[in-house]
Amino acid sequence: MEDLQIIDLYWQRDERAIRETDGKYGALCHRIAMNILSSYQDSEECVSDTYGRCWDTMPPQRPFSLRSYVGRIVRNLSISRYRANHAQKRFAGAEVLLSELADCVPTPDNVQRTVEAGELGELISAWLDTLEREERALFLRRYWSGESVAELAGEAGLRPNALTKRLLRLREQLRRYLEERGVTV
Repeated sequence: MEDLQIIDLYWQRDERAIRETDGKYGALCHRIAMNILSSYQDSEECVSDTYGRCWDTMPPQRPFSLRSYVGRIVRNLSISRYRANHAQKRFAGAEVLLSELADCVPTPDNVQRTVEAGELGELISAWLDTLEREERALFLRRYWSGESVAELAGEAGLRPNALTKRLLRLREQLRRYLEERGVTV
């Protein structure tokens, strides 16, 4: 079923919308949640909560891309669950991803002083558009989907160290791009 048809089901308050969403994007949601949480039970709950959030927000929202909409919801819920599970503790997983990006993306307090969060998102999207398709996919899979360096390196046929250096160069490019546009990191 096409995304627009599934969205229409949400607007009609037809429960088939949830089944269709799960059938089409369930694997994506589970992968994103597991990459962040590394817990099957927590991931299941976040995916279930994602469908509930979709039900609660459509209408009034009518997303342009259901895949992006569902992916963003499950990612945000998973990060919130991760933070709640690891409050005042330092573990690998999402902490590693966030610390890797800390050198090239401003902190929330700094974002409020330099650019609105939406403008920062637009700048990052514009930067992603300047990358080759492979580099953009690599960056998004690592920092948006939370996939491990080992997994990405294996798929790309690279050593993890080589991929880590490649990701470092991408983060440095992003930092320079943002600084050139007046964003203080």
